[in-house]
Amino acid sequence: MRFDAAEPVAIVGIAALYPGVQGPEEYWQLLNDEFPVPTTSRTTPGLDAIEVDVARFGIPPAQARSMARMQILMLEAARQCLADAGHPERVLPVERTDVITGTCFGLDRQHANALRVEASRHVREVERAALSAGAGSDSARQAAEELRLLLARRLHGSPHDRVGEMASTIPARIATAFKFHGRTLAMESADATSYAGVAQAVLNLRGGLSDAVLLVAGQRRESPLFAKALDAKGLTSTANRPFPADGSGSNSISNSGSGFVLGEGVGALLLKRLSTAVRDGDRIYATILDCSLRHDPRPGPFAASPSVALRHSTAVGSLRAAAVRPETVQYVECVGSGVAPEVRAELAALAALHEGAAAGSVAVGSVKDRLGHTFANAGVAALSKVALALHHRRLPPGREPAEAAEFARSGTPLRPVGAGRPWPPGEEGHPRRATVHGTSLTGTLCHLVLEEHDGTGGHDGTDLHGSTDRYDSTDRHSRPSDAEALRPPRPPASPYAVGNTASGTEPIAVVALAGWFADSPDAESFWQAIRSGVSRIGPVPETVLDRELYYAPGALSLTHSYTDQGGHTALPTAPPPGLRISPSRHASMDGAQRLALAVAAQLLAGRGTTAPGGRGLIAVGSNLGLSRERRLNAESSLQDLEDTVARLDALGGLSPLRRKSLLTSLREHLGPPDEGVRADLLDGCLASGIAALLANEYGLDAVPLAVEAACASSLAAIDVAVGALRAGTADFAIAGGVELACNARDMVLCSALGLLSHSRNAPFDAGADGFTPGDGCGLFLLKRYGDALRDGDEVLGLVRGVGASNDAKSLIAPDVAGQTRAMERAFAQVDFAPSAVDYLEAHGTGTKVGDRVEIAAVAEVYGGAPRARPLTIGSAKSFYGHTFAAAGSAGLLRTLLAMRARTLPPNTNLRTLNPALDLAAVPAVVPTEPSVWVRQPGQPRRAAVSSFGTGGINYHVLVEEHEEHMDGAR
Repeated sequence: MRFDAAEPVAIVGIAALYPGVQGPEEYWQLLNDEFPVPTTSRTTPGLDAIEVDVARFGIPPAQARSMARMQILMLEAARQCLADAGHPERVLPVERTDVITGTCFGLDRQHANALRVEASRHVREVERAALSAGAGSDSARQAAEELRLLLARRLHGSPHDRVGEMASTIPARIATAFKFHGRTLAMESADATSYAGVAQAVLNLRGGLSDAVLLVAGQRRESPLFAKALDAKGLTSTANRPFPADGSGSNSISNSGSGFVLGEGVGALLLKRLSTAVRDGDRIYATILDCSLRHDPRPGPFAASPSVALRHSTAVGSLRAAAVRPETVQYVECVGSGVAPEVRAELAALAALHEGAAAGSVAVGSVKDRLGHTFANAGVAALSKVALALHHRRLPPGREPAEAAEFARSGTPLRPVGAGRPWPPGEEGHPRRATVHGTSLTGTLCHLVLEEHDGTGGHDGTDLHGSTDRYDSTDRHSRPSDAEALRPPRPPASPYAVGNTASGTEPIAVVALAGWFADSPDAESFWQAIRSGVSRIGPVPETVLDRELYYAPGALSLTHSYTDQGGHTALPTAPPPGLRISPSRHASMDGAQRLALAVAAQLLAGRGTTAPGGRGLIAVGSNLGLSRERRLNAESSLQDLEDTVARLDALGGLSPLRRKSLLTSLREHLGPPDEGVRADLLDGCLASGIAALLANEYGLDAVPLAVEAACASSLAAIDVAVGALRAGTADFAIAGGVELACNARDMVLCSALGLLSHSRNAPFDAGADGFTPGDGCGLFLLKRYGDALRDGDEVLGLVRGVGASNDAKSLIAPDVAGQTRAMERAFAQVDFAPSAVDYLEAHGTGTKVGDRVEIAAVAEVYGGAPRARPLTIGSAKSFYGHTFAAAGSAGLLRTLLAMRARTLPPNTNLRTLNPALDLAAVPAVVPTEPSVWVRQPGQPRRAAVSSFGTGGINYHVLVEEHEEHMDGAR
């Protein structure tokens, strides 16, 4: 089946949860309140006032207590969006419905868990400070215990905390609640997060990877640190305040503005291809004709792009891709940041874009006038507003900027929207059209083109105005009035057509690779360690795991880890040579950012001074709540506990002077109090900052994106990159993953659920009892195969297929059917059978259930036809431990290096093969020694890489040797 790469995407469902708003109807009402907001208008309680019955989603009470508040709100937004689209009465294609979520910065449960673990240190320091202040040993010990119990009640720890805090658990929970088996993904790209989510949804739909996508994006004021960090960067006009209920605050399109006001909100969109939505009889709010992203790579601290030229060219390219002329656009939804230089750049670019239009003919406005800047939610908020306006054929009012009269005198085609009014039809028979602009503080620019759908309205075949169905099945691009518009650029011609399973989809070439895992700081030492057969797992340093506080071998505990083993990495202490990064800025980065920056230097080193050309994408799998932000939140919260410590009953016998001495001593033990938030703090707390650093410091025209799909995050990033390359929206991509799992917080949380091994990772061993955490990063430079050959690149391997699925069954227990589904989807993209695959780099967590389920799924797919030789199975986790978000990159790195060396890699820590594994059903072997990789006659060496994540997330990647390397092969 072939799919139209330019087909419009229909918005068929909307959800809106904002202060004082629940549902698209209330959202539309809010948007139409005239300015100034009447004092008699409804009160605006925050998002925490929204009550959600989690039992309706089948969530056990034990798990509900561990869920982030954002997870609960997004579940409700998903339910609301589906209901708005007429479900469950109107059935969705659950097998091919994706769930994409977008959040930015840490979630409340992540902060609480970090604080709960860090509190142990605080309690110890309180005891020491009490002794220093003259309290007796019994009083000091009793005070420490009293504080420990108080904090435990406040933070209510649970064995389910690790799962409940993860950003990727949110889309997984939604998929489970509504039985969706498509892709499951959490994304972050600073305040361009939901724009990136829309772009990914459009790509998946147009590429035929899915038939429906549920996109949910949200932002809460999870902690005071978020607002302080934005304010320190000079971005907010009213620090630490929510958006005022009376509508006061800076105007979003005033070029004399002092910044934005931080807002909150959770919104959702249900998207389908237009042809699918029409076939299904859906109400269609509006259609998305194009969604384009560009990036302005500028070294130094993160900042929005000041480039008028790039904003203009991004909009021009987007309109061309949509086959729409600028003069047919009637309304522009602006970025509306309120930051004066950005507003001036945006208005200048828009004026140049619409210079041929009549003065004042293009209305401009911004939803930020209503909501403030809802950050990760900003794109969904803007898109929902414009879709509702197109559907209702009415332009909502906007706040008049101070320069309103200047707009009128200047003769510019732009005019503030002003009072609300009916939206007139387009001239010369054109449909109503609008564009939406977005940016991020990391330098990304976003542009969308929307069009009304003058067809089906309500589910009964009429729209909200009572009109009958006027759908015209004629391709919109064939309209004579649009004949002069250009066609979007396409990738070079290829013998591989998307969706044509007879020939397979276009191969993606790996043209460079790099990695750093445990004590192997590059790919060569990584491969030498694999060849040696010696595990790199050992005791983690005391600086990582304070054994007095956190190590207690034996029973499960909410406060201790029962293992002290891990694949620990010593982080780079200086930036890579050639980069102008100050020591202080480098030190302010999160450890994952510093490690990825070092690995990127290796990845690009072989290319000399030549950076990849064309437009690109950098997708890095990582935890969306970085350790630096969690630690800073914990430190800030602990410093606020001084009054609590001073009032402890056990210290009641201390004189006021000694109490003061105690607090002074406590400050000395804990370090100096917070003396203000530095401007670079925000940069070090962004997960997408990992990718943005790579783009900006190396001058790459590449959109930065953070991806979380639990332990499958790296392969999810590869999937995103492959999709962009095949669709032609990127000419190169850097993809992979990074995580530093060897830390006290994660070791304690994983121990509480019994996930860790009591000894070491031993995949497929009879004594396997869990995994061991590991640190690492792996990155890959990808191009379309034809482009790599044209450019003379060394091709290290070909990615032939990527299959993805969600179990929609359990957040923790692995599922044979879900894993099988991902494998089968990968093979649907290629022209060879499972029997042609020689090697499988398994997920291989080392849990008895996980290993058994994985082999059963492999047997289901790979055991369906006779094999010339047994399938060889291995796992990098036996050497480096489980690197969580980086696990798939470790597996892919090991596979590609083995393919290059023509050597089947060994496993270690395998003493007795688990007899419960039915390897004979494949048949398969798990070797403990390296061996020559003999290729099958007449075909290249082929391998597969699997990653399975918490939440039922499954990925399977098919890799093939570059055929030029077959010459002289044995």
